[in-house]
Amino acid sequence: NLFFFIIHPINPHGNRSSKTFKPKKNIPEGSHQYELLKHAEATLGSGNLRMAVMLPEGEDLNEWVAVNTVDFFNQINMLYGTITDFCTEESCPVMSAGPKYEYHWADGTNIKKPIKCSAPKYIDYLMTWVQDQLDDETLFPSKIGVPFKRNFMSVAKTILKRLFRVYAHIYHQHFDSVMQLQEEAHLNTSFKHFIFFVQEFNLIDRKELVPLQELIEKLTTKDR
Repeated sequence: NLFFFIIHPINPHGNRSSKTFKPKKNIPEGSHQYELLKHAEATLGSGNLRMAVMLPEGEDLNEWVAVNTVDFFNQINMLYGTITDFCTEESCPVMSAGPKYEYHWADGTNIKKPIKCSAPKYIDYLMTWVQDQLDDETLFPSKIGVPFKRNFMSVAKTILKRLFRVYAHIYHQHFDSVMQLQEEAHLNTSFKHFIFFVQEFNLIDRKELVPLQELIEKLTTKDR
């Protein structure tokens, strides 16, 4: 067994510590996206994650992916925020997910050629980059009636692919710390929700998920 496994069959947003790695990205109250987020939270509360990730009837796929991407950013932000003291230049000189997988950072604009850096540095680059995408109104429009750009889905896929790497790093390098903090149920619930979501809409290539393949199989076979 790769990881000790507990799942909370509850809404993963309840009673969390308020420490986040980056500022939380808020969806404006009263907006349609806020209503969608509330819908997502209500269905999550039912404990049926396969149902919870499905596109609600009559809703726009881009908007559903946008709302959930913001939500996953906030969840990972909080999860990583709980273990930043353990993820240091000394403990994690490279960004890895176990001995076989190492990630080098490039964002295509500021850093074009992939650079090898420590995990905390990589995750800082990654979360800052994601934040910049989420704050870009042309990519993630928060106003009703503003259309999504044509390339929205490919940007969302890149965001989710990169967010997966933070989960992979936490599981492989910091699971002991997560257990010490008694956060494993929160981590497992969040990751299970994430995996069901990306599987439902085919948002991450299978090969990208290999570092946590064993865990993913364990999570998803329980709910077939």
